[in-house]
Amino acid sequence: MTDETCQWQGWREATEQALYGPGGFFLGPEGPAGHFRTSVHASPLFTAAVARLLTAVAEELGTDEVAFVDMGAGRGELVTGVLAAVPEGLSVRAYGVERAGRPVGIDPRVEWTDRLPEGVRGLLFANEWLDNVPVDVASVDESGVVRYVEVRAADGAERLGRPVEGPDAEWLERWWPIKEPGERAEIGRPRDEAWAAAVGSLAAGKAVAVDYGHVRGSRPPFGTLTGFRAGREVEPVPDGSCDVTAHVAMDACGAGGGELTTQRDALRRLGVRGERPPLSLASSDPAAYVRALGAAGEAAELTARGGLGDFLWLTRRVPAA
Repeated sequence: MTDETCQWQGWREATEQALYGPGGFFLGPEGPAGHFRTSVHASPLFTAAVARLLTAVAEELGTDEVAFVDMGAGRGELVTGVLAAVPEGLSVRAYGVERAGRPVGIDPRVEWTDRLPEGVRGLLFANEWLDNVPVDVASVDESGVVRYVEVRAADGAERLGRPVEGPDAEWLERWWPIKEPGERAEIGRPRDEAWAAAVGSLAAGKAVAVDYGHVRGSRPPFGTLTGFRAGREVEPVPDGSCDVTAHVAMDACGAGGGELTTQRDALRRLGVRGERPPLSLASSDPAAYVRALGAAGEAAELTARGGLGDFLWLTRRVPAA
């Protein structure tokens, strides 16, 4: 094998090393929040809504002791907010599942782990986790053959590799068929498997995945692979200097069952609405009006069309055995 050959990898392998290998992008001290803003960082209204969902799951299970699993926990922002927002009387066993080490100063009630807890009863919530499960990329060559796209980690240069065969080819044919030369797709099979494992870890309760994604019939013809650094979209170079991410084929993840809806609709069901407070409140209680106006603005951001409101929520109920 030549040095030239050794420089090239499939995108899945290269992304795994860039994000989670030694010195990987997501293992740095600043965490994801240092580079991009999720719904969790946008407003405490989001964590409060998740806390209400957790409470509803506990009621469905008929218990006042429930688990909350923050999947892809970053630096614990969501789990911390949920613990602060749950009502008195509800006992929560909290887990932060993340490859990075335990954050300094996080609530001691949070069990920090790099693997799924098994057999828990409660709510597993995966906010922008699946998009960072590494996947391979495929493209159609000039002869109409679907091939893996290989990348050089040092600079992000690409070339076409061997033909896509086996389970990956079957996944593409079912979920994201590409036929025309130059068309690209991200092979979402590892994400389907990761989500199935997450759902399977619950003994009873509900699993929710929230991510930017697409469904068959509206797949982008050239894929969605991109990078982020310090709040800006950049070229996806898998050298550990940036996030490497791609939208999620959410319908493929949900093939085993569940409900797929937009974040706008999901949050409205949980009481998050971007409606302005009545002007009469401004004269009767100016301070309350200002607070309500601020909350309305945050709710509007979380549910906005063309923004966070278009994120997809995949919800799977796990009945007790």
